Amino acid sequence: MRTPSRPAEPGPAPTAADYYAVNRGGGLFSEAVSQRIGARLAVFAYRNRLSPTVMTIGNLGIGCLTSFVVIATAGPVADGRVWSWLIGLIALVGWQLAYAFDCSDGQLARVTGQTSTAGGRLDVLCDVAVQSALVAALASVAKAQEPDTPAWLLAAFAATWMVNLVTSVMQGGEQAASMVTSRSLPIRAVKLVRDYGAVITLAGVLLTVAPQWTVWFVALFTLVNAGFLAASIAFTGRAALRG
Repeated sequence: MRTPSRPAEPGPAPTAADYYAVNRGGGLFSEAVSQRIGARLAVFAYRNRLSPTVMTIGNLGIGCLTSFVVIATAGPVADGRVWSWLIGLIALVGWQLAYAFDCSDGQLARVTGQTSTAGGRLDVLCDVAVQSALVAALASVAKAQEPDTPAWLLAAFAATWMVNLVTSVMQGGEQAASMVTSRSLPIRAVKLVRDYGAVITLAGVLLTVAPQWTVWFVALFTLVNAGFLAASIAFTGRAALRG
């Protein structure tokens, strides 16, 4: 998807609007917030001659470091030795910033012509690492807050969380399809439950104000993602049978 360096380009520097115009969506919240922040990060990267790969690594470093802080403090927060609001704010800001870096790398690559197959693979691999760390962080908080949380629920949460990422990757190319193609506001509002930017915002707010409810967050998104996986299998299977 991207090459390691940006060649010199004549003409005026791209603006945030130029970068935002090539964003790949992600949902109502992601387009309204995360992609716009990503566009401004792309402007910063261009001015400082940072390659899209640097932005990808930024996503990896910030996202994993944030989740590590949440994991390391899960026990102390549950015991009342560390302020939950402090760790929650770190999670809220850190995960959002990491996702903004993830949004910026693709925008920067497309506007400056630095797309490459290797860069695209690196982007996906870093997304897997960041989201794996995020899942581990939320599972750690759920277990610390509710020691009786069943292991099968945490395992199911981890297994089904990646459905969003897998289906996003599968959306590329000529064979991409969507079960619900409408972009009406009500439909897009319903789809917020699968909007990564909205989900990590909810997770960060929850860790800030009510970390004891994290187990319910885990249960809810296990059901949502499992349901979407089942619906996707049915939708794709029906299409395959039709030939």
